[in-house]
Amino acid sequence: METRRIPSFGLLYYWLIVIVLFLPIFLLILFSFNDSTRLVFPLRGFTLQWYGQLSKNPELIRAVRTSILLALGSSFIATVLGTMGALVVVRYEFPGRNVFVAVAALPLVIPYIILGVSLLIMLHSLGVRLSAWTAGLAHVVISLPYAMLVVIARLVGFPQNLEEAAMDLGATYWGALWRVTLPIIFPALTAAFLICFTISFDEFAIASFLVGTQPTLPVYLYSQLRFPTRLPLVVSMAAILMSASMAIVLFSEWLRRVGQTPQPKKK
Repeated sequence: METRRIPSFGLLYYWLIVIVLFLPIFLLILFSFNDSTRLVFPLRGFTLQWYGQLSKNPELIRAVRTSILLALGSSFIATVLGTMGALVVVRYEFPGRNVFVAVAALPLVIPYIILGVSLLIMLHSLGVRLSAWTAGLAHVVISLPYAMLVVIARLVGFPQNLEEAAMDLGATYWGALWRVTLPIIFPALTAAFLICFTISFDEFAIASFLVGTQPTLPVYLYSQLRFPTRLPLVVSMAAILMSASMAIVLFSEWLRRVGQTPQPKKK
């Protein structure tokens, strides 16, 4: 007679966390196909009309365009600055190195509400007009630590003698960096860019303070929650955002793992 093993506490805890995290997402996607404006069970029927109406909303399309452009620009700048910071931290010893790392990582621990209010006060005191540009600047600040940490994780296992060999063969430091280092860590750079893009595209708290009259997609969706008849459209767009964000994060994690996979040594 076979005896059945009782699942360990760790396994039960894991599945509990999975259910808590993914059950709301599953329900969100499920209700986006509901043929009713009320998000209650039982479902009235299956429909795709809410997804079809998304393309007929010009305000929604403008918000999507603003979010995409803002995310692309802020992610590119954050990835470039994060890569520069990672190279400095990993390759060089200098006074205040630990302070530099601590300051760069501050946006990871500061609540976005506090950061948004602080930036709003600073921009107002400087007389800067609020727009998508100011929100993009804030998104660079909050995305920079993620980009830097991803690139640092790749550079830690990067053999520095490859750069030295390239410079011994006549390349300058910048030439070795461009032709050797960056191509090898390119998967980590792509992963950092995708993570920053997801953070910027989905961010709401800071954008609600700094975006001005050009709402990003999360800000626009939140403003539509006041109208019950538009709730299905919000749910449908949120389902698309959640699915796309999960796909981007999984793809970036795969790229990061590929970039860290050691190459087999040739005999």
